[in-house]
Amino acid sequence: MTYNARSMKICQYGEHVAGAVQDERVYPIGAALVAAGHLRQGYTMQEVIDVLANRPAAMHCARHALDGKSLALASVTLLPPIENPPSIWAAAANYKAHAAEMKVASGGPDRSALTEDELMAEFFLKPSSSIIGPGGTIVLPRISKDVDYEAELCAVIGRRARRVSEGEALDYVFGYTICWDISQRDPWGRNRQNTRNIRKGFDSFTALGPWIVTRDELPEPQDVRIEVELNGRKAMTAHTSDMICGLREHIRFLSDVLTLRPGDLITTGTPAGVAKLAPGDRLRGRIERIGEMTLCVESEAH
Repeated sequence: MTYNARSMKICQYGEHVAGAVQDERVYPIGAALVAAGHLRQGYTMQEVIDVLANRPAAMHCARHALDGKSLALASVTLLPPIENPPSIWAAAANYKAHAAEMKVASGGPDRSALTEDELMAEFFLKPSSSIIGPGGTIVLPRISKDVDYEAELCAVIGRRARRVSEGEALDYVFGYTICWDISQRDPWGRNRQNTRNIRKGFDSFTALGPWIVTRDELPEPQDVRIEVELNGRKAMTAHTSDMICGLREHIRFLSDVLTLRPGDLITTGTPAGVAKLAPGDRLRGRIERIGEMTLCVESEAH
């Protein structure tokens, strides 16, 4: 139960154009897919992911477009690689060190005795209205007293998945991107966990990018490095092998409960090293085998 997807970096740029990035060039694969009848005019990136994941002819068409005209990557404005995911599922407290730092910072229950399924039952949803892209601006709400960043490996589902085993789980992944889960801690976060959807759902509180790398570019999601710089200084260095529950477990758990659909996102939780944001801050995040992206921070206008 696999589909053939040779390594590609799928992006969205300019006037919502689907592209593929190769050697610092961007190739407009969306136009080629429309011309070949794989996509409609006015397509969404969710539709791009669906056809590339499930129609081998569409993936062949996209690869062939890499022989055509291109633009310099530096000359285009990258947008979020997907703006309309059917769902954004976010794992909570999935690194032991982060769970410990949050218990100190915000209180809350001791999760050390929870089983994997009990921990994964704390998955929460983020609204698509909160999505921004590479180079975007995190806007600190007027009500917020404490907002921090979380940098996470995010899987993009390629095929409908229901009751999938851990052994089959990665067959349903189209690719991976970086997800920044921006989080308000105060108010509404101290000693409270059932407020996550609101505290993490403000406009600009989900940053995605810089593109989606197809699954074969990152064959083992539990073997990549995550790094974050805050204002040019190292703020987070971690490895996905430190997750409590890995992506295979996430897909098994979620697909036992519900149907995962093409374009659904599963963001796997942040390592330790989160920090309070202030207006004027600049974030740079890298995930091995995916790439890097930057964000800036400003206050909401009064």
